[in-house]
Amino acid sequence: MNKIPEFLYKMLLDEYGEKDVIRIINGLSANRPTTFRVNTSKASVDYIKDKLNSLGIKFDQVSWDETAFIVEDIKENKIKELDIYINGEIYLQSLSSMMPPIVVEPKEGENILDMAAAPGGKTMQMSNLSNNRAMITACEKNRIRFDRLKYNLEKQGIPRVTLMLKDARKLDNFFSFDKILLDVPCSGSGTLNIKDTNRIFTKELVDRSIKIQKELIKKAVKILKVNGELVYSTCSILKEENEVIVKEILKLPNIEIVPIDEQMFKKVPFLPVNIKGTICVCPSDLYEGFFIAKIRKTN
Repeated sequence: MNKIPEFLYKMLLDEYGEKDVIRIINGLSANRPTTFRVNTSKASVDYIKDKLNSLGIKFDQVSWDETAFIVEDIKENKIKELDIYINGEIYLQSLSSMMPPIVVEPKEGENILDMAAAPGGKTMQMSNLSNNRAMITACEKNRIRFDRLKYNLEKQGIPRVTLMLKDARKLDNFFSFDKILLDVPCSGSGTLNIKDTNRIFTKELVDRSIKIQKELIKKAVKILKVNGELVYSTCSILKEENEVIVKEILKLPNIEIVPIDEQMFKKVPFLPVNIKGTICVCPSDLYEGFFIAKIRKTN
């Protein structure tokens, strides 16, 4: 059990118990296949299937999203050489990170904020899910990441997105959104590759992430419309970054949980949660660790 930092192992053992920690460590050790999502702004699912078949590339579609593909026999660098990638008809994305936009359920005409949008995969997915008719604002504070966000949206041909180079914690309170996706900066404990000896994972990183997460979710609640919905997600499996943050905001009298039905994500491995209606994906050979909660502002 010394493949992950000792402090992280102790935290996970305390939160989940030995049986689930073994599942987590096995998942963090896995070599996952390449996955991508069809950009329906530019291509249909059938078109991409025909292209893959013509190239002799074997694939599987994900049971909970027909636009999500798994390719076992080709690496990302080779996918990037294909015309369907170069033309922006597909977007490389982990399966777990495709889940929060689905939980948002973006609709035509809705005013939606992506609070920490770079590199843009979830922004693009929300646009696709709304038939590219939601009015999306994508916010990113880091200039380099912002430029990448802008490049990706232009390459994918995504319309009706307003870009903001700004720290979302400093957004003016006169903003008001129907829905908000808050995929917060986090420690990345759910995506930790324990075979990567160059990645530094520290308790200080966790503590710093928690501070930012608390500030962002408080701002999100302020600028969410009454009866609006906020999806909070992380690529962490630590309860301090997930359920503890959500529990704190649930103390407000006008905030309630909107339960997420696990059945909408068939065959996804989950970890136990303490807040009913939230979900935490267990790292596996297909999935990264991910937490998702959906809340509503009642008044």
